[in-house]
Amino acid sequence: MSETFALSIRGLTKRFGSVTAADSVSLDIADGEFFAMLGPSGSGKTTVLRMIAGFEKPDAGSILLSGSDITDRPPFDRDVNTVFQDYALFPHLSVIENVEYGLMVTKVPKADRRRRATEMLAAVRLDGYGERMPNQLSGGQRQRVALARALVNEPKVLLLDEPLGALDLKLREEMQVELKSIQQRVGITFVFVTHDQGEALSMSDRIAVFNQGRVEQVGSPREIYERPATAFVASFVGSTNLVSGERAERLFGRVGTFTLRPEHVEVSQDGSGLEATVQAVQFLGADTRLHCALADGTSLVASGVSARLGGITAGSKVRLSWNSEAAFAVAD
Repeated sequence: MSETFALSIRGLTKRFGSVTAADSVSLDIADGEFFAMLGPSGSGKTTVLRMIAGFEKPDAGSILLSGSDITDRPPFDRDVNTVFQDYALFPHLSVIENVEYGLMVTKVPKADRRRRATEMLAAVRLDGYGERMPNQLSGGQRQRVALARALVNEPKVLLLDEPLGALDLKLREEMQVELKSIQQRVGITFVFVTHDQGEALSMSDRIAVFNQGRVEQVGSPREIYERPATAFVASFVGSTNLVSGERAERLFGRVGTFTLRPEHVEVSQDGSGLEATVQAVQFLGADTRLHCALADGTSLVASGVSARLGGITAGSKVRLSWNSEAAFAVAD
């Protein structure tokens, strides 16, 4: 018997005039999974999300929700909900009235919808906030109200379109932890669209990396980061050194294109390794990044703990080395 996924996408294609926004995208997303669609602007991830939600009609392909074909169903007839970046809370309704709204539309009795809305506010850690108005909440609290409103109808899949994009850095990092915790508590499949690789790596069970309308790789955060399939994935997900051609053969003794993560480049000032000149130093707090040039002109970036690299400045002579296994071959 074949496995039924929470969401299955087969050959999904969408064109806008001469532009192919989604090019034969196929994905299987498991029940209860936190799945991220990651890519730069214009890579097709949001278009795929909008087709899943029913806001865009595909030119080709199919969308299955728990095995049922929903490709041609209107948005209101799909057991999915969407949380947007701007949250779209009703400013004239209280917090609990916002959460209850979807239940009211589906004619759930008042007592039942109040109970369910109260339970959902507790699930997103907003007990006691029900009578407040949206303008009395912080950005993170409004985001959790939007989540509660989307989750209270118990959709099979929750779609999130860059919901943390409007938050400042510190709050965004806090909400990454909170969002993953909420997903684990409610057990609903989350499909999360982002261009922020840190968000995708920190929250997701699996990631699909999009580029020019296609999926370049699907895997766990660790697989995507440590074993990227292509040069694009290696360069987009984290910082890396991409080396190919004759320089790759000289450095790694192999022909091809290779990714070498900066944290795998060992830096010393009096040890073994290839001599290099530090061209620029980036102090990043706990870590420091060194932009170096080898004698043959090859540029390499190395990173390490600031306490260890603190004495190195632009113009310093250093030695660079790495474990041979750290240079990972990728497709061009």
